[in-house]
Amino acid sequence: MPESNFSGPAVEVDKLSFSYSRQRVLDKFSLEIPSGISFGLLGPNGAGKTTLIRLLVGLLRARAGTILTLGKKPSPHTAHLIGYMPQLPSLYAELSVIQNVEFFARIYRLRGRKQRTQRVEEVIKLVDLWGHRNKSVTNLSGGMRQRASLACAIVHNPPLLFLDEPTVGLDPELRVTFWEYFTALTRQGTTLIISSHTMDDAAHCDRLAFMRDGKVIALGTPDELRQATGQAKATLEDAFLYFIKHGGVNKNVR
Repeated sequence: MPESNFSGPAVEVDKLSFSYSRQRVLDKFSLEIPSGISFGLLGPNGAGKTTLIRLLVGLLRARAGTILTLGKKPSPHTAHLIGYMPQLPSLYAELSVIQNVEFFARIYRLRGRKQRTQRVEEVIKLVDLWGHRNKSVTNLSGGMRQRASLACAIVHNPPLLFLDEPTVGLDPELRVTFWEYFTALTRQGTTLIISSHTMDDAAHCDRLAFMRDGKVIALGTPDELRQATGQAKATLEDAFLYFIKHGGVNKNVR
């Protein structure tokens, strides 16, 4: 089980602004994400999803506004409370799968050699890489690298997990497998924040924020967002296009 006694919102963002040079990416952005759910940030490339996640994990610093993750400002002192799987796997190519996971376990200060060894073995088996544990990352397929990256992100059992486009490039079968992992994690109490531009990922989330041009244009459960269109058989893609056309959040969607 994730080690956290925090019961408030997993993430609180208030009037957050950020720019790259003169390009404004987020402008007075506000969002609150409950604990213990899978929350999807859905939008096209350039919507601000990856920038938001990098701000939430502390890799970027906001120009204005406040960020709280598990009730605390992002800092090196809170790094052990979160897991982060970036869009491109940040693995050491010359190391084996087990060496990479062991390295991250040590970085996250997983204490006790016996406990650490057991946890490393557990997560490698969880992502079905035990038979490949001694292979170097350079000899893995793209899907295997994604699985190894996930193992590194969850080895310390964080209560809050950020996943940036985790299923991009995966075949349909492996995508299903990943979502089985993610569902199991939320059942254990982990909060998942997932950025994606695919409707398949969005449909699996408990709640969604549709993002466009650095703003939230709609917020709710997948069913609420579909129903807001007034169409009996609306898809999430229909819902996204509906909110773009109608200029923002439907007041009935929460």
